[in-house]
Amino acid sequence: MVDSGNTYSDKVSRIISWGHWFSFFNIIAAMMIGTRYIIQSDWPDTFISQLYLCLSWVGHFGFLVFAIYILVLFPISFLVPSQRLMRFLSAVIATLGLTILLLDTHSYQQIHLHLSPLVWELLLSKEKTEINSQWQYLFIVVPIIFLLQLMLSEWVWNKLRKLSHKQVGKPIAIIFFVSFIGSHLIHIWADANIYRPITSQRSNFPLSYPMTAKTFMEKYGLLDKQEYQRLREAKGAEGSEIIRYPIEPLSFKDQGQGYNVMLVMIDSLRSDMLTADNMPNLWQFSNQNIKFNRHYSTSNDMSGVFGLFYGLPGGYSESIKADGASPLLLQTLSKRKYDFGLFSGNNFEDSLYYQSIFTESQMANVDEKNNQTDDDDAIDEWTTWISEQKVDSPWFSYLELETVADYEELSDIDSKFTPSTSTADQILSAKYKNAVAHLDSELAKVITTLQASEQYSNTVIIITSNHGMEFNDTNSNSWGANSNYSKYQLQVPLIMHWPNREAQVIERVTSHLDVVPTLMEDVLNVSSDSKDYSSGINLFDDKANRSWIIAGDSREIALITNTHTTVIDKFGNYKVYDENYKRLKKGKPKLSLLMQGLSELKRFYHPENR
Repeated sequence: MVDSGNTYSDKVSRIISWGHWFSFFNIIAAMMIGTRYIIQSDWPDTFISQLYLCLSWVGHFGFLVFAIYILVLFPISFLVPSQRLMRFLSAVIATLGLTILLLDTHSYQQIHLHLSPLVWELLLSKEKTEINSQWQYLFIVVPIIFLLQLMLSEWVWNKLRKLSHKQVGKPIAIIFFVSFIGSHLIHIWADANIYRPITSQRSNFPLSYPMTAKTFMEKYGLLDKQEYQRLREAKGAEGSEIIRYPIEPLSFKDQGQGYNVMLVMIDSLRSDMLTADNMPNLWQFSNQNIKFNRHYSTSNDMSGVFGLFYGLPGGYSESIKADGASPLLLQTLSKRKYDFGLFSGNNFEDSLYYQSIFTESQMANVDEKNNQTDDDDAIDEWTTWISEQKVDSPWFSYLELETVADYEELSDIDSKFTPSTSTADQILSAKYKNAVAHLDSELAKVITTLQASEQYSNTVIIITSNHGMEFNDTNSNSWGANSNYSKYQLQVPLIMHWPNREAQVIERVTSHLDVVPTLMEDVLNVSSDSKDYSSGINLFDDKANRSWIIAGDSREIALITNTHTTVIDKFGNYKVYDENYKRLKKGKPKLSLLMQGLSELKRFYHPENR
């Protein structure tokens, strides 16, 4: 009995020793495969970020493989004392792990995403896409990996005594331990200081969750929470990727048309409010000019303004903020010596304007101390500014109106509309319509002032909104904005007055993304392809007929077609809705559509991999 026990103990001890070395060589294999992530990512510019990358590469894959050994192979060692069976099972598990890693590198290479429910749908779909058209090579690679694993397991078993006598186990373990701990300590520092060359690497490797310790550091006085929040507001999210905007330097045919540009942004105005009954003044103006009947914002929140000025999806906003970039449209206008007049009914209270849209010099005429500004004040200031502009000096003006967004707080306006029932949605809807009607009277002043101006015939006028407003129209208990991607929260008016263009109604689907390329091409005469600086297309391109549009922000995106809306979060989970925004429980996204949308969200990163 004693001999039997010793024999069992010896067998288990030798299998465990073998498992350590078998895991070590698989760590090396995983690291070699993991170099594909490094190749597909931007090489860091600073020494400390390069050191972090090297340490996390060694430490992360060392931890990942050893964790699988501890959680799976180590317990099996006590249950399967047969070394041959144990080696076979280990080869199977190692082959499975490396195969999944190869699949993940393939996904990361194609769409810059790690494996998720969405990626598995793309890989396993019968619909041929870029990502699943090449992964079949695994049918050849997997048997080779399995054969190599069997050979490795045999070699390690035969060389086990020799390997054990080399006394290199502890130094190797120390290297992996120091790399793992060192990478996390560096990331703690980088996270606290929002050091983007390091924090932007947090998603480079699969199952990577770098350590943060803001709460601990704040508790012991090592982190000033207010200063951290200020830095985050100024620099953007810690993990935002480095953007290339524009992809290529822009070139121009000439100095442009010299048109003035007037942009009126009405906060929270949904498209179906543009009727003769609700907004008679804007309705008349739209019939005399160019009206886009199926126009969508790029988001259901203030990210819609980001899309309007940049021509990029809202998912790029954090990277733009971190990069300190400003819209190419405004950069070009400034270089062409345009005068800037910026006016807001809430004194530009949203930080987006200061952090991502306008420069300090452009905001110089905004009185930051006056928090009581309303739309009437903003319009009066704008009217004064317009009267001072010279005919031979081009200008750009932005007027933000807040009356509609503040509909619940307005008590001194006419009640043109009354609720048909006493339900909450009808009461709020009636208040909203009254605010819309009041706004229309304010807009009449703006339109009249422009039409009376000598510069009207030389001015591009754009009237639109950042997003819509819902009153439970989808019967999903959704109110206001920023709660779903239905047409009630995304579809907004777009009316344009354009010199020497006749009045028309455009029925094809258009997006806020299209405003920038239209102004860049038809006002500033850029000759570069719009794909170099925008995700949109020229609004006057009659041949353009997009099959989908994109909306969303850094948290999630929505891909919208005539029949479906697919919402994807940053973890790769998705939901599919029909044309009435009803959830399709068993709905599957069209994978070619997903590939196009995901590619557009990555196109301005890592241009060498396009």
